[in-house]
Amino acid sequence: MEKLLFTLSGVFGFSAVALGAFGAHGLKTLFKDTADVEQRLAWWQTAAHYHLIHALAIALAAHLASKTGATSASVAGYCFAGGILLFSGSLYAMTLSGIRVLGAVTPLGGLSLLAGWMALIATARNLP
Repeated sequence: MEKLLFTLSGVFGFSAVALGAFGAHGLKTLFKDTADVEQRLAWWQTAAHYHLIHALAIALAAHLASKTGATSASVAGYCFAGGILLFSGSLYAMTLSGIRVLGAVTPLGGLSLLAGWMALIATARNLP
């Protein structure tokens, strides 16, 4: 279980840096003639920011799972992974497509991220 979480952390960390760099260097050119370019760039920046932070949170959850064996630590890692996919993924998709209704998915990702943090709190409460 921990090996998978560490792998997910690496994959999500790598992709966060790559997508963040694309956002910083490629999106302005891609959307230079788009009326809502500033809003789209802000969505992308938020997505990349949360994506990277939670990639690291997955590594923390994997570490705690390996040291404590706590199921709640593994749950946290999977909640973070799902949250990245839903929260950041919906913002990336909304940025690229301009389809604002995709923003309805974003709060579900946020709830998953919050659930991950709650699971880490549960893990901490059970530490010796």
